[in-house]
Amino acid sequence: MQDSNAHVSGETLDVELEVLMATSPPLPDACLNLGRQLYRIQRFADGARLTLHALNHHPDAHDLWNLRGVFLRLLGQPADALIAFDAAIRVKPGFVGAEINRGNVFLDLNDHRRALSAFTRALELEPEGAMPRVMVARALLALNRADESIARLREALVLRRDYAEAWQLLASALHETGKTDEAIKSLAESLEANPSHPMLLEAMALLLRVSGRRQATEAFLSDILARQPDTPWACFHLGDLLAGRDTARAVRYLKQALTLAPEQVDYAFALLRALCRNAMHDDGGMLDEAFALARTLAARPELKPAQTVLLRDAFALVCAHEDLERLGGFEKLGRSWAAAGLNASLMFHLAQAETPDRARELLAQHRIWGQAAEAGAALTPLAPAARRNGARIRVGFMSSDLRDHPVGRFTLPLFEHIDRERFEVFVYSFFPGPVDAVQARIGELADGVRSWPETPAREVAKRIAMDQLDMLIELGGPTEFNLPEVLAWRPAPIQASWLGYPHSIGLSAVDYFICDAFNAPESLDLLLEAPLLMPTSWIVISRSLFAAAPTIAAEVPERRRGFLTFGTANNPYKYTRNAVVAWAKIVASVPGSRFAFIRPEAGSRAFQQNVSAIFASEGVTANRLEWRPTRGDHLAAYGDIDISLDTFPLTGGTTTVEALLMGVPVISLAGSAFFQRLSRSILSNAGLADLCVDTQSAYVEAALRLAQDPERRVRLRHALRATLLASPLGDQQAFAQDFYDMIYKRVRA
Repeated sequence: MQDSNAHVSGETLDVELEVLMATSPPLPDACLNLGRQLYRIQRFADGARLTLHALNHHPDAHDLWNLRGVFLRLLGQPADALIAFDAAIRVKPGFVGAEINRGNVFLDLNDHRRALSAFTRALELEPEGAMPRVMVARALLALNRADESIARLREALVLRRDYAEAWQLLASALHETGKTDEAIKSLAESLEANPSHPMLLEAMALLLRVSGRRQATEAFLSDILARQPDTPWACFHLGDLLAGRDTARAVRYLKQALTLAPEQVDYAFALLRALCRNAMHDDGGMLDEAFALARTLAARPELKPAQTVLLRDAFALVCAHEDLERLGGFEKLGRSWAAAGLNASLMFHLAQAETPDRARELLAQHRIWGQAAEAGAALTPLAPAARRNGARIRVGFMSSDLRDHPVGRFTLPLFEHIDRERFEVFVYSFFPGPVDAVQARIGELADGVRSWPETPAREVAKRIAMDQLDMLIELGGPTEFNLPEVLAWRPAPIQASWLGYPHSIGLSAVDYFICDAFNAPESLDLLLEAPLLMPTSWIVISRSLFAAAPTIAAEVPERRRGFLTFGTANNPYKYTRNAVVAWAKIVASVPGSRFAFIRPEAGSRAFQQNVSAIFASEGVTANRLEWRPTRGDHLAAYGDIDISLDTFPLTGGTTTVEALLMGVPVISLAGSAFFQRLSRSILSNAGLADLCVDTQSAYVEAALRLAQDPERRVRLRHALRATLLASPLGDQQAFAQDFYDMIYKRVRA
């Protein structure tokens, strides 16, 4: 909201504008002065109207033509803006400002060659000028001529040591060419010349962060806030940095930033992200707050890709399907995210790929990101690593999740049963947190452990190449703390993807996708890589998971509670409307039955209301729904579940294993793509292939059939854990043997 002085000033400008618009002819200097004031308060349309009126009477006023061009450019009218700048130059040949503004229009249009031509002309007209040099550098950088760009910037800084924009662009150019340490040094030098300059301080914070130096970034921002606690941009960056690690503190900083600068939309979206993350750790209140904020922000025009990702997350976590649909189409959203480098956002998009056409479109979206990553790597290639002639094969596992995390727990058996006669095993992680028990155990067993939590992707690739691996296996995909782009530099001659991300990551540099015959895609055009098949199961359950599982009660829930209970522990982003409708139909068909949601999000009122509405549409009242907002003790909650109903099209993986481990059978619906067949593999290897079906109607029928078979459910409740232990899912040694045999054959081939 404007203060009273700004309000009076605005009224004064309105009066002055109407007076000049009614004057014929108006004084050109008065129009120029008012136009510049309108520019400062971003009233571009009024400025364009005023300058047109003035130029109708003073067509030789070069400054008015130039100012009109600026207004038209900012109004999104590049062709008319160029006409205005050309007129300014025609009236005053050698008009440097107009030449620079012409170049800016060409930059807007991504016509970088014409931009360079305009900026070069400005530099010829003003050979000792610092600004033309900076603009030439900007165009050169856009044309991937970074070394020339850096040279022009250094020249500009000799002329003007206090040129903050030049320092900022120099740091960016150095960072983009892999000279991050030099970039940080240059910004430190800039702050010596420009102490406490807000733009340069913020540039330093951003550079430290994007280069992976999280601890240094936090210390830098904390120091700024210790000296200037009401600095909104510092509150914003520190809050955004802490989100995911100390989310409650992150929310506090972000709310403070938004209070100090309520007009900053980026701050509001950062708060939205932190609220969604913190929803895992409170009673649902923060998720409800996120949902309310998301609805407000979704009404904004021209949302950026990163903003639609955050809105999608907030809506998906509370099953606000109608709000999700209003965000945009599957193809448009996914491609915008991929083009913006937001490959992690495609994880949630898997759940919306409900048709074969969408599954193929999803692959194309991953490839958009992959092609950009490979193009970036090609700008700073690595020399091929020297090959060794070792007797043992060197295989590397790259993931920040090789810790107390589902990926770490499923991978642990491979480390506990390393075939040391034939293999050396290396681990690469970027996780910034402390070492936990699983991580420590893997560290004891591996031949080499590399922890690089604050290292750029190219440097990681360079260091991995020095280990002279025969094969590198990536296990994290685009999930948090992982760096799949490392594979774009091909640090190993053979590269594969496995376990952590149920889809091709999008790089042609990944040769193989490890799966099994049950979850391999029905068509090869649903994978970018070649399938590398395990002979039985693509995963194995670690002994630690068996040991940690709670004791199964002797009496089945239906007998103890007096009614049958269906349920799920899957993440709500997997809940499509079709899946929830299918669950509701099943519950409606079993008299007295209930459905339990074993999720932290179940504590959210918005989640409960949205899910209840779908169940109500099938005749299931709210008193038949159970909300179990569990945090860390979800396995015990299976003691009250008779049948688990899987999500689709993106099925469960870890959740399916856990349900079976607790004696709870799972009904699943398989599709054609890998991410639609995870449960199919698990159920088939557990001897429960009949519980996985191919159509939605068969899914409902299978659930009802099992509901009507209490004897089978009793048998499964008592025998399923032992069955798993005796199956390919429980035989860790056989799994490791099969895995290493598969790798050995592929490498030696």
